[in-house]
Amino acid sequence: MTETNTYILCFIFCFISTLLLQYLFHRSKTTKSSSNLRRLPPSPPSIPILGHLHLLSPSLHKSFTALSSKFGPLLCLQLGAVRCIVVSSASLATEVFKTQDLAFSSRPKFAFSDETPYGSSGFFAAPYGDYWRFMKKLTMTELLAPKQVERSRAVRYEEVLRFLRKMVAAANNNQLVDVGAELMKLTNNSICRMMMSIRCADDSDESEKIRQLVKDTMEVGAKVAFGDVVGWPLKRVAFWVYGKQAIDVTMRYDAILEKALKQHEERGKVEGFDREDRDLMDIILKVHQDSQAEFKITRTNVKAFLLDLFVGGTGTSTEVMQWIIAELINHPKELKKLREEILSVVGDSRLVQENDVPHMPYLQAVVKEGLRMYPAVPVAMRSCPQSCKINGYDIPENTMVGVNLFAIMRDPNSWEDPNEFRPERFISQAKEGDSMKQIQYEIKGQNFNFVPFGGGRRGCPGSTLAFTTSTVVIAAMVQCFDWKVDGKEEKKANMEIGSGLGLPMAHPLNCVPVVKFNPFASD
Repeated sequence: MTETNTYILCFIFCFISTLLLQYLFHRSKTTKSSSNLRRLPPSPPSIPILGHLHLLSPSLHKSFTALSSKFGPLLCLQLGAVRCIVVSSASLATEVFKTQDLAFSSRPKFAFSDETPYGSSGFFAAPYGDYWRFMKKLTMTELLAPKQVERSRAVRYEEVLRFLRKMVAAANNNQLVDVGAELMKLTNNSICRMMMSIRCADDSDESEKIRQLVKDTMEVGAKVAFGDVVGWPLKRVAFWVYGKQAIDVTMRYDAILEKALKQHEERGKVEGFDREDRDLMDIILKVHQDSQAEFKITRTNVKAFLLDLFVGGTGTSTEVMQWIIAELINHPKELKKLREEILSVVGDSRLVQENDVPHMPYLQAVVKEGLRMYPAVPVAMRSCPQSCKINGYDIPENTMVGVNLFAIMRDPNSWEDPNEFRPERFISQAKEGDSMKQIQYEIKGQNFNFVPFGGGRRGCPGSTLAFTTSTVVIAAMVQCFDWKVDGKEEKKANMEIGSGLGLPMAHPLNCVPVVKFNPFASD
């Protein structure tokens, strides 16, 4: 019998044994604590041992949405060994993101986090505390501060030009392109250059390694999450199966980041870290070397943060842009209206740029509608270290809470025809000349019917940058091209949502670009 088969048999045996023991323990514990009279949220009928695991599909947001539509917007699910509270309405999300924001300011601690090379050293999944508060402050005041974002505007513009030049070449050759794959390269390049001043998604071997790393990280992350559902000691068995993959992916990232860090340190010794062309790595290295810093961050903290930033900003932004383009392909009237707005603001002699965005309310509405229908992270995960209440129900300490952003932004009680692509629903909010500060307010979860980036202190710190860059890319793709799905006239894009942690397209968006405006015609 092979080693793999041994692991699988051990896995199955431990799975059954563990769930049986946990079921018996849970029943005993429930009996002993019945006098506490806890009032938990409503719960669907469950089955012994598995709880509600049998009700879930690989697309968690779909399962949560279906259960909430049947049993209500606040649910208590027993997922094997883990209790999970599901929140699926704007009013209840307000409790989590605003009223009791501090109580839900931590994220669940996922399996193997202490056994991988970076452990719990990252920022995005760090528990709420001194380290997380320091990194959040550093992120908002330095790393993603308006001045630093403005400083890197030229970098993002150059990468958009590279993308468009490649699309023009494909159009001239009547070549079919994988829109998602090309947008992934664009996003990779932009983030790499803003982060460490190197391009990492061209056609070199090193770039292919990085693209594969992003894919591997997403896949391993989904596998690792399984261990958290079924609990200890099955986490240990799962670590035997998936742990080596998680460590391997992290170490491959580590080699790339360590090389870049050493190059930045050498340049910093000669020219300093406050250069006009400094990038995110320069900024965080300066803090790392500052003995007087408010909080001393380690080299592992530095690398874990950069890994969080790279992975978090790549796949999710790509998915959103791909969905928006697909919706515009399927809605030619909206596409025509957007192109007319771009022409009226930009004219017919230059390419749209970031500073044009505040003057194009319909463009803003198109992107907001895309974010409403296809949020980058459909379920925002939180945990409550201490017991609290939501809507009068008891939430026990250390309970996992999933806020179903997908369901909230498709709630028919809040949105008319929520499954239809209607950018006009945002027109009353978007006004020509709105500042980026106003746009930032709207997309950062202040209106809890519209929470594409989550909300509260754990909301996405890069939401404004993500919105701006995605908006410019969409505008450029509409200004410069028509898109023929599979190279055929008037064929519609397949809008089936695939399975996974995010919202991937079930079918690749393959198109032949057709040039409408060539920004390189004068070259």
